[in-house]
Amino acid sequence: MTGWRPLSFGADPTGERMARIRRSPNFRDGVFVNPAGPSRPPGGPGWGMLKSQLRKADRIRRRPAAPVPVYPYTVAELAAPPASGLRLTWMGHSSVLAEIDGRRVLFDPVWGERCSPFGFVGPRRVHPAPVPLAELGRLDAVVISHDHYDHLDLPTIRQLVGTGTTFAVPLGVGAHLERWGVPARQMVELDWRETAVVAGLTFTATPARHFCGRAIRNTQHTLWASWVVRGSEHRIYHSGDTGYFPGFADIGAEYGPFDAAMIQIGAYSDFWPDIHMTPEEGLRAHADLSAGTLRGALLPIHWGTFNLAPHPWEEPAERTLAAALAAGASVALPPPGRPFEPSGELPLEPWWRPVAVPSPAALAAPASAPVELAPNEAG
Repeated sequence: MTGWRPLSFGADPTGERMARIRRSPNFRDGVFVNPAGPSRPPGGPGWGMLKSQLRKADRIRRRPAAPVPVYPYTVAELAAPPASGLRLTWMGHSSVLAEIDGRRVLFDPVWGERCSPFGFVGPRRVHPAPVPLAELGRLDAVVISHDHYDHLDLPTIRQLVGTGTTFAVPLGVGAHLERWGVPARQMVELDWRETAVVAGLTFTATPARHFCGRAIRNTQHTLWASWVVRGSEHRIYHSGDTGYFPGFADIGAEYGPFDAAMIQIGAYSDFWPDIHMTPEEGLRAHADLSAGTLRGALLPIHWGTFNLAPHPWEEPAERTLAAALAAGASVALPPPGRPFEPSGELPLEPWWRPVAVPSPAALAAPASAPVELAPNEAG
């Protein structure tokens, strides 16, 4: 702790960084603002939310009933390059290792036990990280979508600083990293639609509909972003946290088409409809990114690792799977740590079902044969 401010709170932007923020077209009336579009303000923690928090049956369903089947990632798998040139490994929540055109990019890495400013309180992981951070090997870049604790994790950043990797972050987030010991030469700090080249890859910060803040006094002086990463042969998109908004179509038209899109589909609620997408909205965003063609693979993120919303633990996966199959979209739903290549066979086995707490309706229903899902046929 420095003075009254814990290290985990990071730092507020100052000096030239703050001057650059004030010049941003996305900074108005002293704060960063969201893209234009329909908006509904978040509801307060009213009686409905309180009842859900207190109801034991609801609380129980927000966590798995048995250990999550984390894939046994091996050093050999890490060492072998992807045959297609593009491989993704979902590590849980929004953390994804992307191996793209000979480079390795880690999105929103959170290896800490809790997404919280303190190690003794706050949402705790429901499964371990699939592979120790030190065993991931060389990283060409680490991408951060925004500064919330479930996306920007102090213990993880401090482990990565010494690797010499470059951190690509939204405008203002560099103040946190600077306080945590990341030198300026290892940072690329971008406003929306700004681009930088790192290790031969092109990184572009693109709009998202969310908010920011780590400390008690939330100044809204750090930007949130989705990200486009373009290599010599492939393009990928990571949504970060966002509500649905019309800008996905613009992102797809300007920077697509994408071979894979990592899109937030969990931690949604009617109490905060504009800052997180439902699974159906996530699929709609995926369609918008490809001008309605559903081109590329959809990797659902922001679910399964931390209990951050009132919905049942497995519900984001179930709803995403149902919506994707109905629409004919190519969707990948791997267990944490299982690598896959978006151009190949996509993991679709509903691994979460055996470890989820059954719903009351499922408990009352007669037993039926397990659902058989064919390999990816949507293409």
